[in-house]
Amino acid sequence: MSGGVDSAVAAARAVEAGHDVTGVHLALSSNPQTFRSGARGCCTLEDSRDARRAADVIGIPFYIWDMAERFREDVVEDFVAEYAAGRTPNPCLRCNEKIKFAAVLDRAVALGFDAVVTGHHARLADGVLRRSVDPGKDQSYVLAVLNSAQLSRAIFPLGDITKEEVRAEAARRGLSVADKPDSHDICFIADGDTRGFLNSRLGNTPGDIVDADSGEVVGTHTGSHQYTVGQRHGLGLNRPAPDGRPRYVLSITPVDNRVTVGPREALDVDVVHGERPVWLGAEPDSMPLECQVQLRAHGECHPATLTWDADRLTARLHRPAKGVAAGQAMVVYRPDADGDVVLASATIDHTETRRPSLV
Repeated sequence: MSGGVDSAVAAARAVEAGHDVTGVHLALSSNPQTFRSGARGCCTLEDSRDARRAADVIGIPFYIWDMAERFREDVVEDFVAEYAAGRTPNPCLRCNEKIKFAAVLDRAVALGFDAVVTGHHARLADGVLRRSVDPGKDQSYVLAVLNSAQLSRAIFPLGDITKEEVRAEAARRGLSVADKPDSHDICFIADGDTRGFLNSRLGNTPGDIVDADSGEVVGTHTGSHQYTVGQRHGLGLNRPAPDGRPRYVLSITPVDNRVTVGPREALDVDVVHGERPVWLGAEPDSMPLECQVQLRAHGECHPATLTWDADRLTARLHRPAKGVAAGQAMVVYRPDADGDVVLASATIDHTETRRPSLV
């Protein structure tokens, strides 16, 4: 129970379904601030108190579990290391994979519980994970890192209702969090200043910003970790493009601390390679597989042809995608009459652009 409306309603629904429920709030910061900054961040003292009040209303036991050290090692340090390596991570995926459905699930099972219930907006039935009925709040993308064993001990009670219906249900149940703002951005960067957060840990490492076409240095930076593929604003270039069009970040190479920029069309990607694949069900009997792939949280889905070997997924997109960043997840869906089914995920390793066979 995070202290938000989704987890509170999920807990209430689990009780109503006949389960023996205990509420758990995760203390993920060793020095939590007292109050949230608007809708940014989470896991504050205020949030823990909101969670406790919700548990009291629902009528369930409530505990706070200290996961700060595990969260720092598995999520925060991974986040910093990925940016230092020129990649753009999604910490919500790591948190689900390493904390909520690993550390928390392991402790829960050891204590005699059968499953972990969360307020994620996704549907799960008979081991099959599907998108939520609310496409604007669907969180199946950040749950696609879970394996079949983890999904077998997961319950997502909110996948069949919209966020508006969640709030209305919370109000009917007398939960004070009914109108509480959603948390946004990265939970451990409460002020939303990701660049400042990374600078405080990685320091200033000056380098060049280079134009992809001419090879000329068109600007400088104080750390390649401050950039991500597809970024347009905040580049600080001191030389405009010859045609006057804006430039975008095309690649980041930490080895020589170089950021390469170029025109928007150079962001087109035709082939996406993913490492460390996770199949949420049985591995497919045959390849290639026609599917849909989502390449960033809340991003659009792309029709693709998927191939797979023991340690890699490769998606050949039917139409180019723009600004695909290494470190994000490639999540594979199968369109279905009852809602898209999540088949697999992998961490994007590298991409290919303008392959002649696809033109």
